[in-house]
Amino acid sequence: MRILLIMDPGIPVPPTLYGGHERLVYLFAEEYQKLGHEVTLLAGPESHCSGKTVTFGTNDLARSKQVRFGEARFVWKFLRENRHKFDLVHNFGRLIYLLPILNNPVKKIMSYGRPVARGGIKIVTSLPNRNLIFTACSNNCAATGNIKGHWETVYNAIDFSQYKLITKVTEDAPLMFLGRLDRIKGAHTAIQVAKATNNQLIIAGNISHTEEDLAYFKTVIEPQIDNKQIKYVGPLNDAEKNSRLGHAKALLFPIEWDEPFGMVMIEAMACGTPVIAFKKGSVPEVVENGITGFIVDDAAGMQQKIAEMDTVDRSLCRKTAMKRFNVNVIAGNYLQLFEGK
Repeated sequence: MRILLIMDPGIPVPPTLYGGHERLVYLFAEEYQKLGHEVTLLAGPESHCSGKTVTFGTNDLARSKQVRFGEARFVWKFLRENRHKFDLVHNFGRLIYLLPILNNPVKKIMSYGRPVARGGIKIVTSLPNRNLIFTACSNNCAATGNIKGHWETVYNAIDFSQYKLITKVTEDAPLMFLGRLDRIKGAHTAIQVAKATNNQLIIAGNISHTEEDLAYFKTVIEPQIDNKQIKYVGPLNDAEKNSRLGHAKALLFPIEWDEPFGMVMIEAMACGTPVIAFKKGSVPEVVENGITGFIVDDAAGMQQKIAEMDTVDRSLCRKTAMKRFNVNVIAGNYLQLFEGK
């Protein structure tokens, strides 16, 4: 099958540091190619994959609306000129990209990893369309957009072969928080839990530059970083992430919003590290209580479960998550949407 994968510019595919969705697109490009399909990747500058790559746009997350409109025009022109060259168009970028081929017989998957803007769904599904399936990375995420059209849940994935299983950690192993340092991600709660249980906490992730979230980091998080009990190590590359997660006692995921998926949860599980997460968003779909971690309601529940970390079999944690979220499993789920299996 000839597959076109589309991703917004802004961050290269694959990313070097931050960029969960870009990393996901790269994994699928490689897996589709590995399965014998002919892959073309349409993405921002400096992107690449084992198949063919066409780049466009600008790698700047703060680019203007005018620049973004120019990017959409590029994609429209590309699709009009090349629509007959593909059997499947798998779009992880903006829904508007698909306009020129909505009613074309080419098979189309529109995949969402964030809460869905319903206005776009209403407009697109009111237009003539064929062979269009919407997917979201969790049932919780799908519920934000499933008002019209054909919707399916297909979870996110990682390549488990890139993560090393650590079967045992020391008693004084640190807790881990990994994520963008916005208030809704809950780093302040992770600090509270670490202090209450007398554990070291390693905080990793990028600092947001929005005014509100930068102020949150400067006033709430930074004053508590002593580089002894509470350490901030910045954004992590893949090797650093593997090592930090693998040698952690647990990953804390005290989110204050309905997280659509939470890729870091399965990255921790791939290392054998259990996740203790608040019962919000996709968490009940991702964490298997007592096997890959624990689902709790609040900081007190998180503190309680830290004492139970030795009841989790780290090998079983990885094995269980791999059966559900490895890239070969999820890529197969996507392809089966149009194979009737």
